[in-house]
Amino acid sequence: MGAVLLICGCAKEPVQVPSKEGSLEEARSDTRSLDELPVVPGLSVAGVFAQKLEQPTALGETMAVHVKLPPPANAALAGSLVRVVGDPARPTVLFHSDTLVRLGAIQSSPGPDFFTFFSRVPDSELERRQEDERRLAAGEFGMPTRETVLFNGRHPVARGEGLPLDANAFAQGALVPQTICPWMPASTQAWWDRTQVIRDPAVVLDPARTWDPCTGAGKKGGVWTFAHLMREMAHGSGSRPEAFVLSWLSLWLNDFQANGDTVPARRTMYDEVIAPWAAASGASSSLQFNAATGRWEVALSKPLDLDIAPFRLLAIVNRIDLAGTSSDSGKPSNPGELRFIFGLTRPSPWGRGTEATCNLKPFTANFEYGVPGDGCQSVVGWARQWTALGISPFLDATYRARLEQMTESVVQRGQAPGKGNKNALNQLRTNEAALALPWEMREFHLADEHPVTGIDTPSNGLLRVHTMALTPDDATHDSQTDPDVDLFVRTVVKNSVEQPVTLPARCAAHFTLPRTVNGRPFLGANTLVGPPTHWRAVNAVSTDAAEVCARKEFSLNTCNGCHFADTGTNDFSGVDNLAFTHVSPTSGIPARLSKFLTGGGSGSMFVVPDAQFGGPVASWPYAELLRRHQRLQELAYCTTCGWFLGPDAGFLDQLASLAGGVPLDVPPGAPRPALTVSPIRDIGVVQRLLELRPSFRTQPQELPLDFLQPPAARVH
Repeated sequence: MGAVLLICGCAKEPVQVPSKEGSLEEARSDTRSLDELPVVPGLSVAGVFAQKLEQPTALGETMAVHVKLPPPANAALAGSLVRVVGDPARPTVLFHSDTLVRLGAIQSSPGPDFFTFFSRVPDSELERRQEDERRLAAGEFGMPTRETVLFNGRHPVARGEGLPLDANAFAQGALVPQTICPWMPASTQAWWDRTQVIRDPAVVLDPARTWDPCTGAGKKGGVWTFAHLMREMAHGSGSRPEAFVLSWLSLWLNDFQANGDTVPARRTMYDEVIAPWAAASGASSSLQFNAATGRWEVALSKPLDLDIAPFRLLAIVNRIDLAGTSSDSGKPSNPGELRFIFGLTRPSPWGRGTEATCNLKPFTANFEYGVPGDGCQSVVGWARQWTALGISPFLDATYRARLEQMTESVVQRGQAPGKGNKNALNQLRTNEAALALPWEMREFHLADEHPVTGIDTPSNGLLRVHTMALTPDDATHDSQTDPDVDLFVRTVVKNSVEQPVTLPARCAAHFTLPRTVNGRPFLGANTLVGPPTHWRAVNAVSTDAAEVCARKEFSLNTCNGCHFADTGTNDFSGVDNLAFTHVSPTSGIPARLSKFLTGGGSGSMFVVPDAQFGGPVASWPYAELLRRHQRLQELAYCTTCGWFLGPDAGFLDQLASLAGGVPLDVPPGAPRPALTVSPIRDIGVVQRLLELRPSFRTQPQELPLDFLQPPAARVH
């Protein structure tokens, strides 16, 4: 975000953090007021400017969009007058803004760090944006505030005010900044509870839509039950829903391997879940070793009764902040994810228990769906459905009926024709210590993962194990001493860190995690937590700000770091000290949230000292639900959608032929492109490329003007 600043601090439960010199220092979490953040002018953090063209281009584009790009990850591309980013099959080509002024293609440039692409934006879109800003200021969507907290990635760093859209200046061809909302509903606990992490008993114990395995209250097979989600998911798999679920649970009974990582079985899945559930279903069960297959298998006298599944709804979660980041969809603009979080309990055919006797277990199952939709307006429309829920003063029957319409539009069979079982599931993740210690996370997809490339191919059938997102194999790579991790962090990740780096002023990196490093499998098939508590770069030095930043960015994006030391998630204010979850499965209803999410409460931030170097070097603040709230409001009311004509893959071949190479900048860690990569510094080549643009184009794409801005969150 340009010139924003970082503030930070760390964990209430004492955590021993080794310093570079090997001594131990006690690190404690701290909750601080957001008022401590510095105030910066809104214009100082503007990274996107829109400018009306004097005349439409030959392709009918009416607007130049100027984007401030970080220096290229490939240092050889420094000084290139053209930048190519994104998927080589559907690349985005940008031209140096100052160069376009020299060529007479645009009237003016925001500065030497900006690059330009072209768009067609209907007048109605700008009129909608202006009207939404008027309604925000009038308080029609909630009590408005002018002040917004600015984030660098996931860290609150400053306070500022957004700038209203100046339609008159735009009509005259001036550079109009696209900033954060000039007004938005204030971020409050009530907004979080209605639009971000919905865990109120009125919803998660809704007698018409949920069934509580603790008490037996509710509707069996209701639309927010584990049973309903699994029945919809199993449709088209070739298996009955009961067999579909048993197959999934049986994946814990035997060792499995993915990307060279052998994951040991946790056969207590039978004792803790399958056998009690079978008994409650009126079935006899046994765990048998099949000598012919060499595998352990479950035998049941009758199927499991899905209606009494021992999984209790804890929360319905809105992750629209992930909009546009789904690797499964391959789309640059999608409405993010919808998630259901369930906690494991004692199976019972009748419920008839109480909160005290329910035997809540440290085990969560997260159903994470990609919300169907493509294009900027689908994102805006989904965001507006959520904000409509936020305006509701109560979680009443009307609220719950609207929420049901939204969830059913995602989870019902057939909502995702291009995915496995035509189900919108992106992944199902588990996080548990009910079967063994330490805590373990696993991930499952309705897709086949290629053993070499890691590319997923959606296919019908059962749930399958999958490598973990952005997380190394912690069985063969020691989280504290591994040389491969150290080298990867201090080269690949460090090279992706945006410059200049100041600690704790500015720290962001954009990289991908390869399946192998130095010829050894790198991406893990499961994740253990506590230990590992975080990932160290053993040779990183505290005096190198880029290395400190790279280590934090790498570790924070792993499952281990995100659920322990890098976010202080072992701290539940003295309760559930081993609950390495952001939504606690053992705290009862409503489920307790981590301070990583809440920041310690509305108006606060949770400050965590660096897991490797400690607070004296850097501390990292979090106010995750505030960040998500602001992103929701921005998408609903302050997003401008435009139509873009990107070139097809053949354009890159023409570009290589014309310029002798392609200025394609790929994230560190990503596979290297087959094309020759080289900069373009000849202004004559830029002129020729502008002339060639009409010849090489794909179908128009509807995208937000800021679609090239990196996402704050990756997958977690």
